[in-house]
Amino acid sequence: MKRIVRLTATILLVSASQAVCSDAARKSSAAESWLDSLSVDGYLSGGEVINFARPFNKINFGHLETDRANWPQFNQAILNVARPFDKNTSSLDFGFSFTGMLGTDARYTQFLGQTEYLIHDRTQLSIVEANLKAHLPILTEGGVDIQVGEFVSYNGFEKLTAKDNIFYTRSFSANFGPFVDTGVMSIVHATDWLDLYAGLVSGVDTTIGWPGDNNNSPSIHAGFGLNLLDGDLSILAVTHSGPEYANVKDPLMVGWPNGVVGGIPAGCACNPNNAWTSYNNLTTVWNATKNLSFVTDISYYRDSGSYPVSIFGSIFDAFNALPIGFGLNTSLVPQHPRGANAYGVAQYATYTVNDSVKLGARIEFWRDAKNFFAAAYPGYFDSVNSEHGFPAPSVIVQPQGQGTSYLAITAGVTFSQELTAIPYFSGLIIRPEFRWEAAVNDAAPFFGPNGPKRTQGLFSMDVIAPFTIQ
Repeated sequence: MKRIVRLTATILLVSASQAVCSDAARKSSAAESWLDSLSVDGYLSGGEVINFARPFNKINFGHLETDRANWPQFNQAILNVARPFDKNTSSLDFGFSFTGMLGTDARYTQFLGQTEYLIHDRTQLSIVEANLKAHLPILTEGGVDIQVGEFVSYNGFEKLTAKDNIFYTRSFSANFGPFVDTGVMSIVHATDWLDLYAGLVSGVDTTIGWPGDNNNSPSIHAGFGLNLLDGDLSILAVTHSGPEYANVKDPLMVGWPNGVVGGIPAGCACNPNNAWTSYNNLTTVWNATKNLSFVTDISYYRDSGSYPVSIFGSIFDAFNALPIGFGLNTSLVPQHPRGANAYGVAQYATYTVNDSVKLGARIEFWRDAKNFFAAAYPGYFDSVNSEHGFPAPSVIVQPQGQGTSYLAITAGVTFSQELTAIPYFSGLIIRPEFRWEAAVNDAAPFFGPNGPKRTQGLFSMDVIAPFTIQ
């Protein structure tokens, strides 16, 4: 009997030991599997825009990242560290994403309150993404994806990361739409063909708290996506809407309802927490054949506040304005918000010749009805100063209240070549393009050697060198 008891005890101990070892092995295997899906990669990119109009101020108006004419620039050094979750899993899964940028493009990808004043140069450092992701097997068969932290806006077709775009230059709607957000975003995979987007963010390019948020109100980021024709046709409708004006006070911290900049009430004749700016995009991607794709990006932007009015504005502007100052120093500031609109369509076509050559074309019409959205930011901190509500006297704008209709035609080629001789670097991408831009109304938004011009022709090319560390 004692032998039976001892034998039974031995068997139980061995079984328990095996169970513990098996559980530890499973945990170790899960950890290894999780780490195996971790990636560390990025790229280096730089290029030049040759402007045949030879602008006297070296500015390609209507451009941000490619704003410098006839001068080479180092656009982006990108580092991605990411662990994506499995989109097809039916169980809980977690991941994260971090993207950092060094280069001249970082002037326009800054989150307020972080690195925007760290480097006093055109080449700056910024965070593009820093977020946690989760796939939750709830509500529907496809589940729900959650993203919390800092992420890129879902508006429009073109991306902030150069490697993910067709062309070196960007469309007008992409240049002057929303860029990055802080908050939470959810995607509900309602059916195989319908996705629902719903998020709450602090505002365009903002973070949380002072000085990261320029006002006290959040924005909504929402929409829906359709996945049709077995994935060959996708439609994404997205809005980014909320108060974006800076709530700036005067030096005595008494404050006008619209704040004071440089001793003059700022442009928003409104409560900055109630004046909404809405960015809306409808983007359709159709893979017509294996090699031929078409993209249509329709944009409508609406600002419900107002904007500064000069003494050279329209008659209606003058009657709706409040004189500030005396004599030649008189400025006119609007008394009531009137709003501004911008809208347009960008049509893309790409044809893949082979693994090394891809052809691309883009034609865009974009109307900035009050010359409110389009601008040039030649100073190091012009863009972030404007978002903070700080003075930015070197910002270049067109006569406000008049409006400009832009037409841009772009044609380019993407050459890709794999590299095996250089450690870590996986390839080389070269993207030459021709672009012609014109104002199709009476405006002259571009620059020549002696002043304003209605058109400009550009030859641009950038070089991208991707690398992989893990």
